[in-house]
Amino acid sequence: MTSAASAVRAALPRLLTTLAPYQAAVVRIGTAGTWGAYLLREWPNRRVLYGDRSAWSAELNGRLLSETHAFTALSWSDGRWWFEAVYLLALLSALALALGWRTRASAVLFALTVLSLQNRNVFLGDGGDNLVHLMAIYLVFTRCGTVWSLDARRRARRPGRHPFEWGEPRALADALAAMLHNCAMLVIAVQVVLVYATAGWYKVQGARWQDGTAVFYPLKLEYFTPWPELSGLLGGSLLVTFVLTYGTVVMQVGFPFSLAARRLKNVLLAVMVCEHLAIAVLLGLPFFSLAMVSADAVFLPTAFLVGAQERLAERWARSTAGRRERREQEPVGGSADGPDD
Repeated sequence: MTSAASAVRAALPRLLTTLAPYQAAVVRIGTAGTWGAYLLREWPNRRVLYGDRSAWSAELNGRLLSETHAFTALSWSDGRWWFEAVYLLALLSALALALGWRTRASAVLFALTVLSLQNRNVFLGDGGDNLVHLMAIYLVFTRCGTVWSLDARRRARRPGRHPFEWGEPRALADALAAMLHNCAMLVIAVQVVLVYATAGWYKVQGARWQDGTAVFYPLKLEYFTPWPELSGLLGGSLLVTFVLTYGTVVMQVGFPFSLAARRLKNVLLAVMVCEHLAIAVLLGLPFFSLAMVSADAVFLPTAFLVGAQERLAERWARSTAGRRERREQEPVGGSADGPDD
């Protein structure tokens, strides 16, 4: 009992510290950017998908909501201008969250608008919308604007007092907020693990994944072939079909177990990110792939993210210094040589 209490006391300072701030920032930027890009692409079709021209009418949706009790602000009014306001607000909140401007408020607004649009027509989406739905809710409870945000830039320019200088109530609130953030990041990580574990074990039991047709047929369908020549080249090779089929199953089933080995986890994570990018290109599912990559970012190594930040900062500093140097070398008022006599 004493050893357990000692372990808890030793771990408490870490639990009350905001962990994985870089991973939270990547999840924030990726999720908000994915949803914002989707809304922009569907701007011409917005009324048909979610508005007053939708085949899934407000009356039908109202019946479904009475059974599911899901939230959508679009149930408050079926007028066009109310829908336009909610859609525009969804775009603005996605932009604000991606930039990290007033992150706490924009995260709440982002979650509400995501729920409002998605619950207006639940028959839309390619699977990535479900992940955006979940990540939007989880991000509300994180400190996802600690780094790589306009909020972080503002705090760096105008640093305030340390939480422990605010007094005991504020310091306690800060510690509880840090603990809530850590719990939310853990939930995001568990959610990603569950996605891969359930998908992998479902594929193991499926005959289409055992005989390779689950990969073969989508490469032959016109709906999933934005690049027919490339899809035909891959689908025409039995070896490639075999590798893609069984490689996908092995990676998804093995990913939860790889978390015990950091290097193996990093390798599988890189392979899965490449796989999602390939799905975006080959099957024409960019928003599904971006949503998956954004969620996968919760497992990115902190050293990798910090190193990437430092490299980008160095390049930016060199670029800025080069531009300043060129401006200083330019002659003022035209040519350095005087006018001809």
